[in-house]
Amino acid sequence: MATSTSWAQDVITCDLCDKAAQQFCNSCQVSLCESCVKKHRDEVKSLPHDIVPFLDRKIQVVYPECQEHSGQRCEVNCKECNTPVCIKCIGFGPHKGHDIEELTEYHENKIRKIKSDTEEMKAKLIPKYQKEDLEIGKKISKTKSKLDDIDQGKELIIEIGGYRATLKQMSPPSPSADVSRLTTRIGKLMYHVRVIATIPTIYKPLYGVACVGEAEAWIHGNNQTITRIDIHGTVRDTVTTTCQNGPDGIAVTKGRELIYIDGNSRTVNIVRHRTSETLITTPQDWRPKRLCRSRSGDILVHLYKVSDSPTKNKIIRYQGQNIKQEIYKDGQGSPIFKDGGNPLYISENNNGDVCVSDRNADTVVVVDNTGRVRFRYNGTPARTRKSFAPRYIVTDALSQIIVADIDNNCLHILDQNGQFLKCVDDCGLEKPLGLSVDSEGRLWVWLFFAGEIKVIKYVERS
Repeated sequence: MATSTSWAQDVITCDLCDKAAQQFCNSCQVSLCESCVKKHRDEVKSLPHDIVPFLDRKIQVVYPECQEHSGQRCEVNCKECNTPVCIKCIGFGPHKGHDIEELTEYHENKIRKIKSDTEEMKAKLIPKYQKEDLEIGKKISKTKSKLDDIDQGKELIIEIGGYRATLKQMSPPSPSADVSRLTTRIGKLMYHVRVIATIPTIYKPLYGVACVGEAEAWIHGNNQTITRIDIHGTVRDTVTTTCQNGPDGIAVTKGRELIYIDGNSRTVNIVRHRTSETLITTPQDWRPKRLCRSRSGDILVHLYKVSDSPTKNKIIRYQGQNIKQEIYKDGQGSPIFKDGGNPLYISENNNGDVCVSDRNADTVVVVDNTGRVRFRYNGTPARTRKSFAPRYIVTDALSQIIVADIDNNCLHILDQNGQFLKCVDDCGLEKPLGLSVDSEGRLWVWLFFAGEIKVIKYVERS
């Protein structure tokens, strides 16, 4: 006979309180006591609830609530937009006419893909790295046996040891650790990227794009207007500025407010309630040209000195209206950026690195949060036909650095340490000037002369 203590441990309790559960919501898969049934209905009023006695419960998939249509659940996945949608969305909403699949089928396919990738890594990648590690070990032994000069031998051992340490970072001793690491590293960067949307705009040429959330962006050309569009090209809002030849750069704050540069007035402005306010006025003789918002909320601005010939360039980190940091010289007092009249394009990485596309030097320069140069990238590993011509630069949630190469019609993807990972050159990118990343981790690449934007999926979300 069970004691009262053991019986109490077997009782299923309400998910909203500690009382015993007598009811169950099949729609939300929630256990409920009698007194919490009304509370559960009130918390999610817009959706229907199938409340049954606990013993009659059905274990099933819980479909998420549709963000577009109140009272509807998302039962299918839109293949084109890669997002759960409800029946109304595909019937007459923003996903009308798109290819769809059952949400359960979508998740099953994802599980199968993960299992397939994991098996492939176990079968091919791990043995490959283990074989390379073994070969390096043999080379070390062979080199040591042939060393006649002790000093020379020490130098060679250090060099080979460093190479082996790098290899071990790529392939840890434990096979299970290998699978876990490689699933995270390789499984997210897609082998075959794809264009999920091509958006025409009213601007030819198109000078700037700044994503807002997952499906909208501010865009501008060489006139006084800045326009907000969605992923279907529909105009959502328009702001008129006083910039004579259009803004010199745009970005979006953490609070999703639009900021832009007016080079003639030497100001960075913010748009609030459809009205522009001056946020920053740059020092005398220094004009702002490009900007980005840091992850901490600071604003990084490229400034060039009008009175100097050749033109001097630097980056200033603003915290509010105050100058927090100036980046322009290295530890030896030499300029970090090459003199010249072309703009510096800026992005800040997750680790605090400031990543700069220096158009005057045709080089990507990355400095740490103290202003020390970590590395430079000149495009050589990508083996492109023409010389590297970097323009806008962004960083993503994986701390990868992506830069647009306008002359080679491609994108270069690097890791946070400057290691070349991939060249995206198969998406019909004709003169890609720049790029922005939306909250879903997709690239919005804008084509300068065509005046259109290609939305590209290049990473698998974990």
